[in-house]
Amino acid sequence: MKRVPLGGTGLSVTPICFGTSSLGDMPDTYGYGVDEARARATLRAIFDGPVNFLDTSNNYGHGRSEARIGDAIRERGGLPEGFVLATKLDREMETGRFDATRVRRSVEESLERLGLDRFALLHLHDPEHARDLGEITRAGGALDEAFKLKEEGIAGAVGLAMGRLDIMEPMLRDRPFDALVSHNRYTLLNRAAERMFEEAHGRGIAILNAAPYAGGVLAKGAEAMPRITYQPADDAALAPVRAIETACARHGIASGALALQFSMRDPRVTATIVGVTRPERVAQTLDWAAAEIPPALWEEVEALGHATDDPEAGRVYRPG
Repeated sequence: MKRVPLGGTGLSVTPICFGTSSLGDMPDTYGYGVDEARARATLRAIFDGPVNFLDTSNNYGHGRSEARIGDAIRERGGLPEGFVLATKLDREMETGRFDATRVRRSVEESLERLGLDRFALLHLHDPEHARDLGEITRAGGALDEAFKLKEEGIAGAVGLAMGRLDIMEPMLRDRPFDALVSHNRYTLLNRAAERMFEEAHGRGIAILNAAPYAGGVLAKGAEAMPRITYQPADDAALAPVRAIETACARHGIASGALALQFSMRDPRVTATIVGVTRPERVAQTLDWAAAEIPPALWEEVEALGHATDDPEAGRVYRPG
C-alpha cells in the first residue's frame, strides 16, 4: 500500500489507519464486546498486513486497548519497521482532571502498557469531557505540557483528537498542531467538519478522518446494526442509510466500500481511521479500499444530500 506524508512531521503513513477503541472491549459504546483472543487475532492480522498506521488511546476500554496492543507488540519483538503507532493523552477518568500533571501521568501509563520509549504521534484527547477546560488551555496547562513532550522527544508530533467542533476549531487556531482526528463528522451522512477540514488543510495540518461508517451502520447495514454514531436509531434516522444501501445495491457495491472511499478520495484527508474487531475485517477493509466504484453511483449518492449539524448532539456519552 502506498504511503503519504503525515503533514510536515516527516512521517509516512498509509491512507488507511486501523482504529482500536473497540478492541479495548467497549460494549457501552458499540453495543458488543470484544474478548482478548479476538482482539489478539485482529492485531496479528493488522501487523501482518500492508497498513503501517495504528490508532489507540489511554482511555479506550479503560486502558485495555493499549494493554492488548502492547502484548501484541511484545509478541512480535517490537513494532514492525516503519510502523506508526499513535496514542492519545486522556483525562483522569474518575475525576475528569486534565492538567499538566495528568498529561505527564497519561503518557507514562501509555508508554508502560505499550512497552515503548516514545510516540511518533501523540494526540490530546476529548477535552470537551474534562472537568475544566481551563486546566487544558491556560498557561502551564495540558496543552503546554503536550507540546513540552514534543520538545523532549517523547512525542514526535502533537495532534488534537475530539468531537465538538465549536471547541476544536479555536484550539486548532491557537496552537501549532501537527495533526487532527475528527470522528463521525465527515461521512456519507454528515459533513459538519467541512469548514474545519478546509482551514486545517490550508495550514498544513494532517487530517485523520475517523469513523467513516458513522459508528458502524454504513459498514454493517441498517438492519444488522440500527445505530448511528453509537446511539440506537429509529426508522426516520435510518432512512438516509437505507437510501444509500439501495443505491449501492443497484450498482453491486458494498455500502461500506462507498463510505470508506468517500473519505479516502478527499485530497484533504491524509488517512482514514477505520475500526476493526475481527481478522476478516482487516482483509475486507483492504478490499473495500480497492473496489472500483462507478461514477454514476457517486453522483446518485451525492444527490441524496447530507446533514451538517453535530451528529453526536444527542449522544449519551459512556466511556466503556
